Amino acid sequence: MAQIHPTALVDPKARLDESVTVGAYTLIGPDVQIAAGTTVGPHCVIEGHTRIGRDNRIFQFGSIGAAPQDKKYAGEPTELVIGDRNTIREFCTFNRGTAQDGGVTRIGDDNWLMAYVHIAHDCIIGNKTIFANNAQLAGHVEVGDWVIFGGFTVVHQFVKFGAHCMTSMGSIVFQDVPPFVMASGNTAQATGLNSEGLKRRGFAPERIGVVKQMYRSLYRKGLTLDQAKAEIAAQREAVPEAAGDVDLMLDFLTASTRGIVR
Repeated sequence: MAQIHPTALVDPKARLDESVTVGAYTLIGPDVQIAAGTTVGPHCVIEGHTRIGRDNRIFQFGSIGAAPQDKKYAGEPTELVIGDRNTIREFCTFNRGTAQDGGVTRIGDDNWLMAYVHIAHDCIIGNKTIFANNAQLAGHVEVGDWVIFGGFTVVHQFVKFGAHCMTSMGSIVFQDVPPFVMASGNTAQATGLNSEGLKRRGFAPERIGVVKQMYRSLYRKGLTLDQAKAEIAAQREAVPEAAGDVDLMLDFLTASTRGIVR
């Protein structure tokens, strides 16, 4: 049997692995699934069609899987899916998806989500991200792997964040942030590269050099976006070990629908 505090209310239809721990006064609904090794702190509410993976740590006072804050929502059986080994701190609010999108809000693996983080309906979060306190995402936002949000970052709906990018504290983001780029301000603008993060992740100097060249093409040479993309594509042949980084940037720029921060 799962280790459930006697004051917790866990619906008998909920599916909890026997190694799950549930704290005092927590409420878990009938359509919730929680995999092995996950701990849920006191005074949490986990509801709706919510699936939580292995070895997550959910701290007290979280609201996980509530209905989306969308006036079009009409009670459809949408989902929240959380992966493995995430740390979810106090007062986080993660909402389910909507039928107007894919019907799923998805959070990947190994993410660090600090207090008061809000992830709205239909957001897609990758792996190994960091959300500092009070980072707030509106609906339909897509976040790549290794992204870092500074505290009090606020994001407009449908914005995309490329892998390894970063925002500074208090940023207000209305447009897409390309991979590797640091964005800051209200409204957010590109302010440099997340070079220190790339070094910590083991990027060789040659790869970081290519990332710097891509940044110059986008932001320092006065090129149109098409001209910048052509110049970036040439880097694939110049430094073969950075070909994946070049493709990551080009794919992001091609998929961007809101335009990129400038």
